[in-house]
Amino acid sequence: MLKKTSHLMREANFIGGAWVGADSGATVEVVNPATRETIGTVPKCGQAEARRAIEAAENAFQSWKKTSANDRAVLLRRLHDAIMDNQDALAELLVMEQGKPLAEAKGEVGMSAAYVLWYAEESRRIYGDIVPSPWADRRILVTKEPIGVVGAITPWNFPSSMLARKIGPALAAGCTIVAKPASQTPYSGLAWGVLAQEAGIPDGVVNIITGSASAIGDELTENPLVRKITFTGSTEIGKLLMQKASGTVKKVSMELGGNAPFLVFDDADVDRAVAGAVAAKYRNSGQTCVCTNRFFVQDGIYDRFVEKLVEATGELKVGPGLDDGVQQGPLIDEGAVEKVEELLADATSKGARIAVGGKRHALGGSFFEPTVITDASPQMRIMEEEIFGPVAPIFRFSQEEEAVRMANDTSFGLACYFYTGDLGRAFRVMEGLKYGLVGVNEGVITTVEAPFGGLKESGLGKEGGYQGIDDYVDTKYVCIGGLGL
Repeated sequence: MLKKTSHLMREANFIGGAWVGADSGATVEVVNPATRETIGTVPKCGQAEARRAIEAAENAFQSWKKTSANDRAVLLRRLHDAIMDNQDALAELLVMEQGKPLAEAKGEVGMSAAYVLWYAEESRRIYGDIVPSPWADRRILVTKEPIGVVGAITPWNFPSSMLARKIGPALAAGCTIVAKPASQTPYSGLAWGVLAQEAGIPDGVVNIITGSASAIGDELTENPLVRKITFTGSTEIGKLLMQKASGTVKKVSMELGGNAPFLVFDDADVDRAVAGAVAAKYRNSGQTCVCTNRFFVQDGIYDRFVEKLVEATGELKVGPGLDDGVQQGPLIDEGAVEKVEELLADATSKGARIAVGGKRHALGGSFFEPTVITDASPQMRIMEEEIFGPVAPIFRFSQEEEAVRMANDTSFGLACYFYTGDLGRAFRVMEGLKYGLVGVNEGVITTVEAPFGGLKESGLGKEGGYQGIDDYVDTKYVCIGGLGL
């Protein structure tokens, strides 16, 4: 495995086209969550190194912003090809540091390449306008220009594709970027430096820096050269970054926490709903912001749905991500396991019943059994708190309005799912749910062609779709007068 990923696995930061260490020589250990063994180390950088990366990006921006859309598209297509040429190795690297099953990792790497290719195409479609002028001797133009240096901070649960959704549109728009990947999964982030070099992207356009989240984050948010912050992570940290970015009035896009409901009505196809539930709950061991957090099932099919979901959950194969047939890997670390145990203890103390799973897996470490709990109630912490683990709590409801009300009873509004065979109900519920992403009779809905982003405290802005490039451009109004017409 290490041999396959060796040319992509860098233990240095990528600044201005050079591979460098921390000024202090300090490093951070990276641990394989499946084995708890140390994989290697990466630089523990801080404010000074972040400032140099920002300056490198600003210098590169002066020429990068002048490149043609077609030239940027060509380079992004090369970047897409570099990703796909290395898909297997990148997937193995991802499994090694994050733990998800190899099939999921390969899918994530493929999605990363798809985002880059999408924005290679969108770079040629950043259209402006010619506006009818109210003055006979003037003409009005509306143009869109790259915003400048982008600061990107990404999480550990999708360490490749979360960067793709930021690097792709940033470069397509003509921006340069300084990216800070999560300390638990830095190698998938640093690999983007290798890929950028292979694709021929100019030095300084892409910069990857690892180390202190607070020191690097402070520099990204406070440095006036950075004109946009894009962040994927918790709502708590997102709010803090927004506050800090306000000092220099940066544009921000935030993809924050979720509390996804999954509604199953009496008229649903139960087998289809169960298959969707397994996909929407247990992918990446439940460690995604769009994972189902709360299942609401109508009285008429509650028992049948529970029976089938318990059976499907019990059949999931748990193990290290590189083992054949594994469907669920470990949680990211011991803290994640403890949070799941906390939420389960709270739920059972308030009347929930464990139908399957409910404890640490026999494999040990941070492996946890896929779990279903029944008789969940709104008084439990899982009603509002994001689980981020393989636990499916099932609530019961009687009326459609009750289900929609409970689904909306949260400060979050990222993703939601519901199953019904009634067309009228599909439209009523779709319009009643206050979420940025809605899956109707589908449990996995993310695609590069569609905008991804939440409402309420789940964030601001969109990633993906043609909308995803808007946050990387400034709109400029130009009035041309004295034309003597």
